[in-house]
This record gives sequence, C-alpha cells and structure tokens, in this order.
Amino acid sequence: MKRNALVFFAVAAALPLASLLGASAQAVNGLVTTGSPVGSTPQNHQNEPAVALDANAPNILVAGSNDFVDEQACPPAIAVNKGTCLDRATGVGVSGDYFSFDSGHTWTQPAYTGWTTAPCDPATPCKGEVGPIHTLPWYFENQLVSFGDPAVAVGPIPGTDGSFSWGNGERVYYANLTSAFSTTVEFSFPNPVFNGFLGVGVSRLDNPTPDSILDKNSWKSPVIVSSTQGQTSFQDKEQIWADNAASSPFFGHTYICSNDFRSNGSHKNGNAPVPMMAFNSADGGSTWDKVQVTSAQTNINGKTPNDFGYSGCTIRTDSHGVVYLFAWREGSPAFGLPTHSAQVMFKSFDGGAHWTKSQVIANVTDPCYFIDPVYGRCVMDGYGGARTDLAASPSVSIANGAPTGAGATDEIVDAYADAPVLNGEVTQFTYSTNAGGTWSTPDAVSLPGDRPLYAAPAIAPDGSRAYVIYEADTVPWAADDFTSPRPYHGVFASSALDSSGAPTGWSTEYNEAPADLRATYPGHDLYQERVGDYVYAAASDTYGVGVWASAANAAVCPAVQAYRAASFAAGTHALPAPSPLTDCPPNFGNVDIMAATTG
Repeated sequence: MKRNALVFFAVAAALPLASLLGASAQAVNGLVTTGSPVGSTPQNHQNEPAVALDANAPNILVAGSNDFVDEQACPPAIAVNKGTCLDRATGVGVSGDYFSFDSGHTWTQPAYTGWTTAPCDPATPCKGEVGPIHTLPWYFENQLVSFGDPAVAVGPIPGTDGSFSWGNGERVYYANLTSAFSTTVEFSFPNPVFNGFLGVGVSRLDNPTPDSILDKNSWKSPVIVSSTQGQTSFQDKEQIWADNAASSPFFGHTYICSNDFRSNGSHKNGNAPVPMMAFNSADGGSTWDKVQVTSAQTNINGKTPNDFGYSGCTIRTDSHGVVYLFAWREGSPAFGLPTHSAQVMFKSFDGGAHWTKSQVIANVTDPCYFIDPVYGRCVMDGYGGARTDLAASPSVSIANGAPTGAGATDEIVDAYADAPVLNGEVTQFTYSTNAGGTWSTPDAVSLPGDRPLYAAPAIAPDGSRAYVIYEADTVPWAADDFTSPRPYHGVFASSALDSSGAPTGWSTEYNEAPADLRATYPGHDLYQERVGDYVYAAASDTYGVGVWASAANAAVCPAVQAYRAASFAAGTHALPAPSPLTDCPPNFGNVDIMAATTG
C-alpha cells in the first residue's frame, strides 16, 4: 500500500537498452504460497512478500504475503459492474503465513479456521462464513481482520523473570495492517475495537515445528500495537524486527516502524499529516510503547524538492543494541517528475525510547517518470501497468553476529531501485562500516537490460557475504501499448565481502525466466497490473534467501487488455469490464510468491 500521485507527466522518448544477459543459476527456487490454487482468481493471487530467518536455527524460515486465497472466486456481477474481483466489506483476512524447515527449499502454508468467502458460489452475493482459512488465525474471533502488508521477524522468548535467552526458544513475530471486522463496510468509523481506521497488529508463535505450525492454538491472539492512535489514523507499510544478538543490552526487544496517515482515514492525498512512528516492546510483544520520530507536517507544494513526506521504513539492530530506522523522504511532485528523493537514517541508543535527528545516507531518483491518469499511481512498464510506489525506499540489513553477536562486523547494507534515466533504472547497493557515518558509492547490481521495480539486501551475520533480491521489467517503457508483452522477472544475486566490507564481485544466483506483467492485477482493480510494493531477503552465515512475486504461472487475458486499453482511452476504468471466470484463462492473475535459496 502506498500514496496516490498528484500530477500527470507526458510520455518521454524511450532510450535504447542492452539486451538481457543471462547467468548460470546457483540457487534453487521454491513455491512459498503452496495453499494457493492455480486458477480461480483472485484466490490465486499474492503479492508483497516478507521473509525472516531464525538466527538460532537457520534452517527455519517464516514468510508472509498479501494472499487472497480465502476470498470468493471473482463474482461476475462485481467484475462487470465495478471492474474488481473483491468485495472488501466481507471481513476476510489477507495475511498469508508460510514456513520452511529446510532453508527455503520447500514451504508449508497451514490451514486453520476463520472467516472466509472461498466456499461461496461466485454467482451469489456472499458475506462469508466460518471455515478453513490459509491466512493468520484468531483475527475473526477477536473481531479483527488481517489486512496484509506483512512483516516478519524471529527472536528469543522471554523467561518467567522477563529476561531473554535463546535457551527459552524462538518466537515468530508477524506484523500486519489490521482493521475491525465488518461485513458491511471496509473500515468502521468509529472503530469499535481500537482507535483508527487501520492499525498495526502483531501475531506471535513460539518454537515453530512442522507439526506445531499446523495447530491454530500455537498462535497467540493478535496484539494491536497502535491502539493509542487517533480515530482517523491509517497506518501503512510497517516493518518489524527482533533484536536477535545476545551481545546486545536490549537483546530480545522488538521494534516496529510505520507511517501514520492522519486526518483522512486513508492516504488518498499526499498532504495529510504523516509522521514516522516507532513502537518498541520489552516483553516479547505483549505490550508496546510508541514514539513519534518525525513531525506530522507534510509540505504538499514542496518548499524544497525533498520535503514531501516520509514512507517506506526499515528497522534493524546492531550487535550493541543500537536501533537503526531508515526511511524514504519523498521528493515533491511540485518540482516535476521523476522526483529526487533522499534516504534518511535515525538511531536510538536506549531501546527505541528516543531517536536522533535524521541523517541523509543516499540521494535517489525515484523510478516515477510517468503517472497513470486513470488510477493516479507511478507506473513502471506502461499505462495500466505495475506501480512503483516504494521503489526508491531503503531496504537494509546489518551484520550483527546473531545469534550470539560474536564476530559481528556491524556492517550495514542498503539496496534500492534508482532511476538516473528512463529505461536506465538499476538496483543500487551501498554499505557502511562505521555505524552509518559514511556510505560507499552505490554499486549497480542488476543485470544489463533489467529495469528494477523493487530490491532488498541481506548480509550474513558475520559479514562474509551479501545478497540482493530484485524484481524487474526487461523492456523499455511501453506507454499506451497494451498488446505487446511486458516481460518481468525476479533475480537473486550475491557477492563475497572483503575485509573492508566491499563486494568482491556480484554473481547471479537465480535468474527467473521472464513472464508477462500484463497477466497480473491487484484483485481490487482489473485495470492495473500489480506485483506489490516490495521484496525481502534474509541470510545466515552459510546461505541467503530472497522472496518475490512471480508471474511465471500467470496468463494474459486478452479481454482484460482490451478493457485496460479502453479505460485508458476514456480516462476512467468505470466501464463495463470482462468477467475473469468466463472471459479469461483460468490462471489469469496467478501471481505466486517464490523463494530462491543458496541453502
């Protein structure tokens, strides 16, 4: 989820690209979303994956995504009349959870019970029923809805005396956006369960095993982290981290960053107050304290190119317990497109209670050269295309020596999409070996011809190797061409790091064969393509893993492409749309979450 754009830019001339260079694959890939059907859209659609590694048992991974598996198959009446496959006022959760116990080779998506519309006949209006679900449990029972934007972490369990130890076992944390349960409106106001239209909830599961993750009772009931927010707040793009280095004085403490869109209930405009929030827990996620890190002021007109607001946060800790919060300080569209933004860093030395002022760590050109005039988002491949809302955001990993902290280099690595010129977008990698005081000159990681949408790094806890996952278009900007293929794929790369922390040479560990972005959509809008707003990576001292949204098993729907072209020509998607269940191939929209692992 992310902002809507405010201006429209004319089409610029496309620049020539070098052809895509292949590389031998060293990693293996695995399907994460194993509970998803191949057909029956939107149940077959997932996006925005997250992954975390258990530092104390590195073969164990947990992942999350926006997963529509529990939704009703696309109702023809809604599709034709509203151009969507989702009735968002059903209370069905979308936060899918997945586990791997073999370093990412195979994955399990558990089934629980909860609120679902999946069994409903698509021809019949349906508000839902209790039945099998493949998303987080205990939300419906607590009058809540798991609303997606997954963020996952693994840390130690606190003992009866409140102290943390790996000897107590491991705790999985799953943060996600959360709303109040309703089958009549998407967001209740006033919210009868907690303050705000949309908050941050955290689910927890201790000591995951192949058997325990199948038991609904292994999960604790969700905790609303943002319960003291205002009634008109709309949280977005949260991220969670557990301090997993035993050398830290705050070992076991858990941290969340999020953006608090205030005063309007959703981020329909960029001029709403949007402070960066940080939450911290010292008791294993049972209770949380809140700190407002930045001012709520947002300059819609932009007195300078770099003061439009903050978003796209990442939060991590080093071996000494210093908390690092990174965010994207957006450039103002008032200065034209593409916007020129800054990545900034804040630090806390007392477990998240107080934060330093911002420090700029990188200047970025947002890959937003064009804004779709129909739905008002920055698009990467062409009109009606995939949005790039958080492409320029920092994604960070720290070599903190987990699980013990011994041997930590505390090197910080950052990866992101940068767009110095149209059709010359690159995945950049930069690092710091002095606690973020200075940063290396960005190093381009992406293959020639790739135009990255999103990227994420991971560094081995001992600082020996870095990994980068990114997803990218492979052809130039297509403007209003709705008939030509729009190739897209995921790429996983790695490099050993020398004694100074510098990469010694990037190698392609996994290079997915390009699929077609036109086969994707976000579930709630047939007009636009969608693979989400981010990717994730994680690493141990011996292997790395990356997750992304793959369209490899999705088919283009000619009827949808005709609808997209007609909508673009008319300047609105309020036109009669096709019914995917009858007018499209069964696997239209079948976006899977895939993992590439060197484990």
